[in-house]
Amino acid sequence: MKRLLIANRGEIAVRIIRAARDLGIETVAVASDADGKAKHAQLADSVVPIGPSQASKSYLVADSIVAAAREAGADAVHPGYGFLSERADFAAAVADAGLTFVGPDAAVIEQMGDKVRARQVAAAAGVPTVPGTPDAIDDVAVAVRAAAEVGYPVMLKAAAGGGGRGIRVVADETELVAAFPAASREAASAFGDGRMYLERFVRSARHVEVQVLGDGDRAVHLFERECSLQRRRQKVIEEATSPGIDDRTRAAMTDAAVRLCDQVGYRSAGTCEFLVDDDTGEFFFIEMNTRIQVEHPVTELITGVDLVAQQLRIAAGDPLSLEQADIRGSGHAIEVRICAEDPERGFLPSPGPIGHLELPGGPWVRMDTWLTPGGQVSPFYDSLMAKLIVWGEDRAAAVQRAKRALGEFVVEGLPSTTTLLAEILDQPWFTSAQFDTGTLEAWLEQRATSTPTGATT
Repeated sequence: MKRLLIANRGEIAVRIIRAARDLGIETVAVASDADGKAKHAQLADSVVPIGPSQASKSYLVADSIVAAAREAGADAVHPGYGFLSERADFAAAVADAGLTFVGPDAAVIEQMGDKVRARQVAAAAGVPTVPGTPDAIDDVAVAVRAAAEVGYPVMLKAAAGGGGRGIRVVADETELVAAFPAASREAASAFGDGRMYLERFVRSARHVEVQVLGDGDRAVHLFERECSLQRRRQKVIEEATSPGIDDRTRAAMTDAAVRLCDQVGYRSAGTCEFLVDDDTGEFFFIEMNTRIQVEHPVTELITGVDLVAQQLRIAAGDPLSLEQADIRGSGHAIEVRICAEDPERGFLPSPGPIGHLELPGGPWVRMDTWLTPGGQVSPFYDSLMAKLIVWGEDRAAAVQRAKRALGEFVVEGLPSTTTLLAEILDQPWFTSAQFDTGTLEAWLEQRATSTPTGATT
């Protein structure tokens, strides 16, 4: 691998460029009209324009990305996360063009991207799954019969979905009949596939995911991440390792993730996501992400393993260089996602020019960001501005360091979630790690009713 095209933008494109540079690989950026002066375009060795600012006309056009790779003389393509990263047809198009796709092959992406098929693979590998329907459902009458067998409440989910789209929790048959058509339409709009499936709704659940690496012949895990703090099923704060599971559960869950990878001959970095029932201690596989995750830095900080570099080496044909016994976790890491949103106005996205900028520093503080003074938060893309990641010798030290670093982060000119994140870190339920997937939204609702009108953060 000599020249790599990064089929993405923002902080993940910057992250990949740096990892490639460390390995002596030339980098090619792609940039829409809105991103001509963006940080990833400035850092790369070369840049190829790919069209209008709207992602649907640039970053999501597979043919344009493949054409850009050919034009630039790239021999490999890294998709990052989001956009085309889990599109099997894109991985196939890259391979058909004679280029290396940095990720699993198209067949594995397709297999694990279909949530119903992924559940079937997990079951074949002896990995526990949430009780639910074994097959996809496209008819509300079938859904009603299935829900009666599973037992209410149930979670209605898109078979081809992700990112919280096409999901509904329903308490009874009346709610299911009303919710099914809307969820199916949302899934069809987002993923081109309106099929659904049902799962038992776990009332008090943690969202815990296991980081894996595989070379097609064997796989290893790099421990787990706690991802329960979510708003509208989008993660807000992540940790490694999870403070909410014991060593026995950790060992069983990480072993299950490796078995699943072995079942499909997994190649590249990936993440197996699980729900942990706080009441019973049971864990259930829910899905696999066949790409690098937004929250991968917390795993890197506790293990010392560069996951993007590992992706690139595996894609280049190198066998996995890590043995499971050699992977050790040290200390605790926390990541907070800083977004250009106004928490006091319903998290309204706040695009606009960036004024004065100060980034935190010091030992064990990492900032993954595309921010530059005088830059612009675009209205065309995700509102994520930066990821602040810190390490501490234990969780209490990591929390304290995160608070300090958030206090040093300054971005003027537009609202951000910085102060809200600091407020979350101060909550008793956070410091004691007594939370589940519903805790943050419940707290935000309570906060909204107690915050005086017009108050700002």
